This record gives sequence, structure tokens and C-alpha cells, in this order.
Amino acid sequence: MHTRRTLLAAAALALPAIRPAIAQGLASIKVSYQPALYWALPFFIATEKGWWREAGLQPEFSTFAAGAPQVAALAARAWDAGGTGSAPAVLGAQRFGLLTVGITNDESAGNALVARRADVERIRANPASLRGQQILLTTNSTGEYATFACLERWGLSRRDVTFVNLGQAQIISAFSSGNGALAGVWAPNIYTLQERAEGMVICSGKDAGATVPGALILRADFARERPELAAAYLAVFLRSIAWQKQNRDETIRLMARFYQQGGVTLPDQYLAAEIDTRPTFTLPEQLRLLDRSAGASTADGWFAKLGEYLRAVGTLQQVPEPSSFITDEYMKRVADNPRLAALAMAR
Repeated sequence: MHTRRTLLAAAALALPAIRPAIAQGLASIKVSYQPALYWALPFFIATEKGWWREAGLQPEFSTFAAGAPQVAALAARAWDAGGTGSAPAVLGAQRFGLLTVGITNDESAGNALVARRADVERIRANPASLRGQQILLTTNSTGEYATFACLERWGLSRRDVTFVNLGQAQIISAFSSGNGALAGVWAPNIYTLQERAEGMVICSGKDAGATVPGALILRADFARERPELAAAYLAVFLRSIAWQKQNRDETIRLMARFYQQGGVTLPDQYLAAEIDTRPTFTLPEQLRLLDRSAGASTADGWFAKLGEYLRAVGTLQQVPEPSSFITDEYMKRVADNPRLAALAMAR
């Protein structure tokens, strides 16, 4: 089935930006994300390259400092589609019926505990020395999930340490000022602590065997009412992913601009590290991650473990079954539509 591509001009956008008037012939879609994060870079690249227009979409962007307020905004139908961490995705599924329809990236290495360089060898040699110490982290987050996995790896329980719940910006300030023995952060905040506080990653989710997927998400009623727009949104995101894999140098340049707009300035070495440590997935790879033909999908397994963490910390009383909120329906719509599939795979 072939749909005629819309070729109407629209005003160029920058992220974040003032919401523009809807261009004639383009469908409005409200896209939410968190600024200066690697998994949100495809939204910026698609805007720079004009790919939203190719898919017949006019995005209206909204940004959130973290996943919790992003998910809370669903109550007001503030956005239609976007990306978020896996912990907010599970919480959103439980509370608002939020759908996970793909994986933004594998950020297992990008959620980590950072120690001061002078303390690293001591902690590695004797993790028990952390007993009674403060760990700065953001609760109900993938950073906390990775932190707990690292403690378990070291033979420590959550009761062995004291947690201080702070936003990521507050953690950077507090840890840089000498507070806390460890900081539970995610990239690019990891690199900021390396620069400001002589920080060093001592354990990541990847090190501790805790896979941390990012989630491509849709508001359930939007997906149900406008499935063609949901599929077009995914095609745009996937085109950016395919392009990034083939254009590393330009990706780094665009990432630097995107991060600066979010208040984060990093040397190119850290921007390159984002690419090297955070796998992303093309359309065929997404379909494999979501495939249930032989039972539970790979994505099901990742989110089931994340859900167990949320129950263990008392955030959820009951963990939603991954099959109740993770679906490959919209990825399949992309694959089954020749125009969208070509857009998603274009480099």
C-alpha cells in the first residue's frame, strides 16, 4: 500500500522551541522528551533534516526534567508520543495505560555509580567500606535501578547505605561540593562529574547485569485513534537512528548543539562515548526485540526485571505484565507500509 508523500514546506524548528503554527497539510503531533539526553537526539536530527515533513507531521515539542513529571503530564493529555526511561514507562503503564512501542537505546552502561577517583581502588578492594555511607541518587529512576544492581553485585543490601534523593542537577552540585560517597547518575551527567569532581564510573548497570532500555512511548488513546500518525512518528525516529549509524562525525556535531541547548557542554570525547556505549536499534532490530513468536520477547524480559525493582522499592504494589503495555503493533505498521519502511531505513 503506497501513500502519496506530502511535499508541503514548513518552518524550520529547533529543539527546544516555541511551538509553531501547524503548517498546511501536516498533521500535528505532540512529542515529549527530556533535554540533553542521547536517546532524544533523533528528534533534533529529524528536525534539522526536515524528516518530520517527509512523514507528513508537524511536531510540537515539550520537555521535562525527568520521567516522573513527564508521565504525570499524561493526565492532562499534554503529549501524544515521545521517549522516556524504562522506569517511568512502567509507572506510566500502571497509572495511565502508557504504551511502550519500541526501544530508544540500551543505556545500561549509561546508568552508573560514580565515585571520586581517589576512592575507587579502596571501594573496589573493600565494597563493605561503603556501609553507612551516603549515596546520592534520583528515586524511581533507571539510575536507582542500576545502583541497586551494583550494590547487590558487591554483596551489599539497600539497608547497608543511606540514600539521598536528589534531582540529577542537584546531585552534580552536591557531589562536586564533596557530599556523598557515590553518585547514582546517568549520561551525560556521568561525564559532567568526571569533569567537575574527578569522578570515575565504579559500576554501571551493564557491569551489574541490569539491562536498562529506554522506551519509545505513545499515549494509548492517541495510538488507538490515530495509528497512522503513531507509525509515522516511529518512522521518523528510526530514520534518524539509521542515519546516525552512517554519519558519526556529523552526529557528534549535532549532539553537541543539542546538548548545549539543554545546558550541557561536553568535549567531543564524551559525545563519542555516548555513541560507543549506548546501542540503538533500526527497524529490523526493533522488530526482533519486540518479537513474541517464540514466547516472551527480549523487551518483555528487560521490563519485567525493571518492574520487579519498582515493586521491591514499594513504588508499585503490582507489576504490570509486559504484554499488557509493550506492543509491536506500531512497528509492524511501519514495516508493512512501503513508504514508511523506506523512510525508516533511509540513510
